[in-house]
This record gives sequence, C-alpha cells and structure tokens, in this order.
Amino acid sequence: MIFEAQLADPTPERERQTIRDCVQQALHAEEMGFDRIWAVEHHSLTHYAHMSASEIFLTWVAARTSRIRIGHGVVTMPFGYQHPVRVAERAAMLDVLSGGRVDLGAGRGATRQEMSMFGVHPEDTYPQVEEALRIVSHAWRKEEFEWHGSIDIGPGAILPRPVQHPHPPLFMACSKHDTLRTAADYGVGALVLGFAGAEDVREMRRIYDEAIAARTGERLISTEVNDHFSALCPTVVLDDAAEAYRIGTRGQRFFAESIAHWYGDGPLPAEDTENADNAAEMSFRSAELVARLDEADIPFRPGATGTFNTDHAYGDAATAIAHVERLREIGVDEVMCLIQMGTVPQAACLETIRQWGEQVIPHFRDTDSSIPSGSSTSSGSSNSAVEEAG
Repeated sequence: MIFEAQLADPTPERERQTIRDCVQQALHAEEMGFDRIWAVEHHSLTHYAHMSASEIFLTWVAARTSRIRIGHGVVTMPFGYQHPVRVAERAAMLDVLSGGRVDLGAGRGATRQEMSMFGVHPEDTYPQVEEALRIVSHAWRKEEFEWHGSIDIGPGAILPRPVQHPHPPLFMACSKHDTLRTAADYGVGALVLGFAGAEDVREMRRIYDEAIAARTGERLISTEVNDHFSALCPTVVLDDAAEAYRIGTRGQRFFAESIAHWYGDGPLPAEDTENADNAAEMSFRSAELVARLDEADIPFRPGATGTFNTDHAYGDAATAIAHVERLREIGVDEVMCLIQMGTVPQAACLETIRQWGEQVIPHFRDTDSSIPSGSSTSSGSSNSAVEEAG
C-alpha cells in the first residue's frame, strides 16, 4: 500500500485525522497480510499530499508493527531538500529500529511549488538524484567514506550502520519511459504509476526489461542490484461492487485533479464530486487537460493524464482478483495498492484492506511462501501483497 495523506477541504483538524487514519490503515495492512507500505514525500501540496515528513510516519508505523516492510516511496533527493548524508543516516536508523525492514526510493520532488519552497532548480534535479543515490549507497557500503563530486563530503562514517547488508534495497520513482531506462541502468527498482491501465504497465515493463538486458553495468549505483518492478493499483473493494466503483472513481477523480493542479497549473480539485458521472467526466477532463497542456507548453509528467482512466480494481473481490491476474500476466513483481484517496471514507479504506487480506491476497499467495528476512538481493527486496506475481 502507498500513502499520500490526501484530503478534501483541508483544515488542521481534518489533516490530523487523515494522518491518524493512515496509521490505522497501515496497522490493519499488517494484520491482513500485506507485506509492505510505502509513504510519499511531498511539500506544500495542499489536497494532493500532506505527507511531508514520511520518515516520522514510517517510524511511527514501524514501532507499532513487527513484520510489514517500511518503504520510502520516495525521498526527495536533490540537495536543497536534504543532504545525502542525512538521508543515509535517517534510513539506517529506521532500519535498525525496525529490525531491517526499510526500502529506500529516490525522487525529484519536481513540482514548481516544492522546488520554490526549497530553492531547488529544475535543471539540477536529475543529476543530483543520481549523485545522492551514489553517495548514499557508497556511504552504506563503507565503514568510513568520503565523496568528491559536485559536493565534498568526509572523510567520515554513517552511524548507525543499517541492519540489511550491505544496505536497504534502492528504488526510483519512474513516471517517464526515460526514467525507467535510467533505473534499469542504475540497477535500482522501479516504482511506476498504474493509472493509465494495464496495457500501459505492460509497455513500462517491456521498456524496463529491455533496458536491463542492454545495460553494461557501467552506471550501476551499487554492488547490489535490485530489478524489482512495482506498479500502482488504485483500488476500492466492497461487497457492493457498484458502490466500490462509485467511491473509487470519485476518489480517483479528486486525486487526478490534484495532480493536474500541482503538475499542470490546473484549478484545485472540487471538494464534492458526489454527484458527478465520474467515468464520463474523467474521460472529458483527460482530453481537456491534454489539449490545454499542449497549448500552454507546460511541463507535465506524461503518465499523469492517465490518472483519469478508471479501469482499475474497483468493485468486489472478484474484480480485484481479475485485475491483478492481468498484472501478473504482464510480469509485475509487486502490486502497490492505492486506497487512501482524498474523498474515500475511512470505513471504505479499512474494508478494502480487509477484502484484499481475506480474499485477494490468498488467491495469489503461495501457501509454502514465507516473508523473507528483508536482506537485499539481486532480484528485489521482499514479497509484497501480491509479490512475484510474474
């Protein structure tokens, strides 16, 4: 599962409740057999993501769980957001406190709003994400290290040392085809959007695999290679399939309009989409958004307009199983459930987690499988809710 801490009509009181609700969902996810939670890091993105200090959220969850893996999906790595040494120290500390359950993803934090808050320049984000990943990996693999690149570090040591040897598994957010190729070249796992539908995920899987097959090893981030492909799966599952579809598409429409606002200069999302014909309205909004962005030449993540597609795991458990079967056939390694969207009520989130735990996950889980210890391997980190689906 992944958490954004989205909320409609944000007030301090609703914001606090939403964050507490996310904690409750994460604890319920462990009870129901999910194998990993991810938490984003975004800053000053009202409505879209109020998860600004994910390391605190993940530590709070880790302290109240014993098995579920704790994933940064992702840490914003450009140096203006945080120094790479602090990223390495915080993740290592959480790895120690959680007993070796941490996964670390890297991202750009590329909205204009976020960059302006931290004085980050767009042209610096790609090279600094790469350099930060190299610094973190190098620091974790050496008892004492120094680094001389665009910044100079050390000599010194990262303390504490992470439990996972030589370090927690590394990932990247991949919203563009070029980023997928970069992740493959780096030897890090890919965290991809699944909004545009299963066939778009199939194309992303193909690009990632081809890049892995073609890589020379010259750009690998670490001696530990992680070729793990995780795809987002928006989902609401209830006994009443029609009600689940209504709640899910309503929440997704809110999410899509939030992304359109922060990445494409669109209006803030409507707080009440209760009476909308969401499937028809979202199809119209997608076409409208693409035309407007083309006309304005606004930088926009290519996959983001796919957020208006509604062909996802919205319905009863059979609907979710059928959707995940498609992802398994494509070769997805991990299904990353997105349940907590701005207008989805807490009761529906908890019921969806229960339905996945009691009906969807057991359908795919090998009865002889066990939860791995979490040590980093060349094929990925740990089993997810529907891990190794391919």
